[in-house]
Amino acid sequence: MCGRYIDPNLRGTEFELSEIKIDPFPRRYNIKPTQDAIALRSLNSDAVLMRWWFIPFWHKGEAKDWKATTFNARIEEAAKKPTFRNAWKSGRCLIPAGGYYEWTGEKGHKQPHVILSAGNEETLWFAGLSSHWNDIHTCAILTRPANACVEQVHNRMPVILNSDEREAWMGGTDGAGIGADAILKHHPVKRFGMRDDGPELVEEM
Repeated sequence: MCGRYIDPNLRGTEFELSEIKIDPFPRRYNIKPTQDAIALRSLNSDAVLMRWWFIPFWHKGEAKDWKATTFNARIEEAAKKPTFRNAWKSGRCLIPAGGYYEWTGEKGHKQPHVILSAGNEETLWFAGLSSHWNDIHTCAILTRPANACVEQVHNRMPVILNSDEREAWMGGTDGAGIGADAILKHHPVKRFGMRDDGPELVEEM
């Protein structure tokens, strides 16, 4: 599961110029489903903006008429799901992130945790699926069973790709096992609301 995440910091990387060109907002620390996500449609392309809530190309009607919860997609199932089947074949993308959030505890008293890279690369690269619907690019973040780094926080995690896996994902791999070795760290943060934003959201309690 991934329902909130953080914009990547692409300054100083090969994607810096494309981020500056498309980025009309300051860095966000509380990106929500249906908001714009920075994404890459190929390893060599400029970054683009996509609406973070996948709508298949064949959907008729308005965006609000699409009732399925499709901001995430399970990598174990996506290839066979009618909603994602076409994107699995020809709509793969990469969604860079500075981190993401998960919650623990009972409803009404949930504790947020921020999950960040613990490896050499600050940016987390999520495997994604994209769809061109009514002249709008939409996307979903793929998820997989959590590894030992984060399983105490949540039983699912985004599919987070290292450099070799990024090439494999965009090259059409069946997805088996990718993202299992992501090196992550996490800590609890203060509870925050839908409209809260800013670097203070990731400060450790």
